[in-house]
Formats: sequence, structure tokens, C-alpha cells
Amino acid sequence: MQTSRRNFLKTTSVLSLAPAVVLGTAPKPASYVDAHSHIWSADVKRWPLAEGLTVKDLKPKSFTDKELLKLCTPLSVRRVVLIQHNVYHKFDNSYITHAIKQNPGTFSGVAVIDHTQGTAADVARRMVTLKAQGIRGFRILPRKDTPEKWLQHEGMQTMWRTAGANGLAVCPLINPQFLPSVSAMCEKFPDTRVVIDHFARIGVDGQVRQADLNALCALAKHKHTFVKISAYYALGKKKPPYTDLLPMIKRVLDAFGPERLMWGSDCPYQIRQGHSYEASLRLISQGLDFVSKGDRDWLLTRTADKIFFTR
Repeated sequence: MQTSRRNFLKTTSVLSLAPAVVLGTAPKPASYVDAHSHIWSADVKRWPLAEGLTVKDLKPKSFTDKELLKLCTPLSVRRVVLIQHNVYHKFDNSYITHAIKQNPGTFSGVAVIDHTQGTAADVARRMVTLKAQGIRGFRILPRKDTPEKWLQHEGMQTMWRTAGANGLAVCPLINPQFLPSVSAMCEKFPDTRVVIDHFARIGVDGQVRQADLNALCALAKHKHTFVKISAYYALGKKKPPYTDLLPMIKRVLDAFGPERLMWGSDCPYQIRQGHSYEASLRLISQGLDFVSKGDRDWLLTRTADKIFFTR
């Protein structure tokens, strides 16, 4: 079944090029979607930081929407999913919603809310309000909770239920030991889209363990579960061109298929670590010899478009 589907994608990607060849028209320029980037501003009077933080804590001091676009647009990245910075701004999502409003069609967003505050109705109301401001997903983190407890709060259950009812994504930032609890929630809320950040941080300690990959790939049985293949600077050998991560990418690709994977830069963190935006993009745009052009279109554009930009 997997082989048949992949062959079909390869065939259709070739056929889609035929009209351009026959007519002699120039191919359309690439247009990629970065499924994961952060932004912040040094104007902390307008965009206050979390309690106890000052502008000295910002690294880099400024990484605004304009600075992001200046970096990614020359590389044909024309749409970006902005991820709320849960350290610098915590639950104040106003800077990313401002950027979305100021750049129609360019940005989408993943917000962070405090699911422990207010009633279930309050949590649902905040999510729907943010959806109207361009938010299409909500980042969730275990914080200090254990794998057994982190998803059990009534507010968290409300988040999953509300996301499923409103076409929103739940986006866990987790380590591999939290994957089984996510799978249990996927069983309970089968209509909720789930987007796992950064391969569930497999390999963050330098070791890509098969048991961790097995746990991640087991989520593929849930049809609305997706994975961001992102943050290469922080995984495995942590060294460009990141080819040591190719076996992990292929394993996840074989499990989920290209239609459920999406590339993300995790900008500007790779820059802060001395890596480049271009190297992250190049791994997927040029470095995978086991994908078709059709597969690559899904990884770099179509999956993120479908989840975070389709209204």
C-alpha cells in the first residue's frame, strides 16, 4: 500500500510538469512555508516581556517579523508559522497576532494559553478568540508535570476538544517519554489535529534511539497526527549539513508519508547557535535523495499550508 501510494505521487509530480515543458513556459518559482519560527521585539514597552525579564535577556536582542522576512524571503520562503515564545512573552500572544494582521497571508500563528486559568468555557473562548486573530494552533508543554499527569487537567482536555471542533492544531513540545500520553489523547480526541514539534526532540542529547523513533512512528496510526521535521541544529551531531539525521527523517517519512510532515527552521535559534537558516532549508530542498519532487512539495509547502493556512 505504501509503495503504491508513493509511486502514484511520483507519477503525478512528473505529469504536473508536462504542460510547462510542452508550452515552453518558465516554471513557477519555489514558494516554501516555514512551519516554525519565533519573533520578538526589543520594544518591550509596547510588547512587555514576562515578569522578571528585561531586554538584556533577549538573544538576539531583536528578531522582528521584518527581520525574519528579510532573512527568509530571498530563499523563497514566503509564508511562516509564528510560534509564540513561551519564555519571553508567556501567554501574551499580542506580538504574533499583530504581525499576522500586518502581513495578510504571510503569517499564521501557534499561540500559548494558560489552560489552568478560568473555567473550561473560558479556555474555549480564548482559543476561539485567538482563531479569529489568525491563530491556527496551540503549543502545549508538560512543564513540571509527569507523563502520566500533564494532559489530565480539565483545561487541557478542553483544549483538545475545542481544537478538534474548530479545525485547530494541538502542538506538543515534548521529549520522547511523553509520546505515549499524546497517543492516548489522540485515541480520546480522534478529530483533533496534532502537530509534534521537532521530532519530539529525539536526538537532543546526541543519540537517536530506536525506541524513541518507534514511539514517534507509532503515532502514525492516528490519521490527524503530523510531525515537524525541524530544529536540526539541536539534534544528533548538531552539525551542518545534518546528514546524520537522514535515517531518522526517512524512518518518519516512511511511517507518516510526506503529506503529514512539514519542514520548520526554529529560527532564530539555529542562528544563535552559529548555524544558518539556509542550511536548514537545504537539507530538505536538496539533501534528500529518497524523495520525489511531489514528496518535497509536501514537506516544504503543502502540509504546512494545509494545516496552518487553509481557512
